[in-house]
Amino acid sequence: MTEHTRMITRFSRDTTADEIVRSVDLTGKRAVVTGGASGIGVETARSLARAGAEVTLAVRNTEAGRTVAADITATTGNPGVHVAALELTAPASVASFADSWSGPLHILVNNAGVMALPDLRRTSEGWEYQFATNHLGHFRLALALQPALAAAEGARIVAVSSSGHLASPLVFEDIHFTHRAYDPWLAYGQAKTANVLFAVEAHRRWSGQGITANALMPGGIRTGLQRHLDESPADPEQKAIFDAYPWRTAQQGAATSVLLAASPLVEGIGGRYFENCNEALPSDVVPADGEADGVAAHALDPEAAQRLWQVSEDLLAN
Repeated sequence: MTEHTRMITRFSRDTTADEIVRSVDLTGKRAVVTGGASGIGVETARSLARAGAEVTLAVRNTEAGRTVAADITATTGNPGVHVAALELTAPASVASFADSWSGPLHILVNNAGVMALPDLRRTSEGWEYQFATNHLGHFRLALALQPALAAAEGARIVAVSSSGHLASPLVFEDIHFTHRAYDPWLAYGQAKTANVLFAVEAHRRWSGQGITANALMPGGIRTGLQRHLDESPADPEQKAIFDAYPWRTAQQGAATSVLLAASPLVEGIGGRYFENCNEALPSDVVPADGEADGVAAHALDPEAAQRLWQVSEDLLAN
């Protein structure tokens, strides 16, 4: 990895997304937020709209999306909040979304995702569902929207990853758990590693066209993403840990996404991983204080990033 100066801002884990855009004007900018009808996606879209951007919520449930869009318009005064159907595991849906897009795209926030599915689930292609949703669907979408991103002459891609990436590198020999036993957290971990590797390689390939890409850890937020987890552990010790965890509000959880999507502080910066509104330190030097987890070397490995890109292209071509 090329050495660079770590990007530090004046913001922190307690910063809200609205605070990020307080002095930012996105008038004339167009943004897409996948999974924009729930969790931090709502607040990411809201803050971008508050700053004046035209925002499209790319969602599976368009009825829920319309409800959220109306609420965002009501709270921000921005009528330019739209809804479009997008199912990341359905190639036809991704193609339809991209084909319907016209004109430049300034901000693409790959926010949608699934976490820790308890049982092995596959798409019709035989792909492990978390990898297919969190990485391959967004990869297909970014490729299809790349001309629109290039037309913006300064576009940003934001890949929402997680500290879960620390659990597993990309296991190229068996990405889809064909030969190894399925583990929900290993599957989630490698999918989140893939999000970071995508940002690394997308920036390398597309920065010459004015497209920057970064990944991030939003922090712990109690949203629908955790629907497969036990939110009331029976074990008293586990419950105490769960209850004491420094959960963030959705506005705080969306802050790092909005920083990377909209702040002039990160203009031209790409191929990096952020948490707490700052570029993360390597995971092996971050204190285990629960406030910062850092980034694993395997997630920023440029060779793994290039290999994943090729593997992903091959999968989509079959």
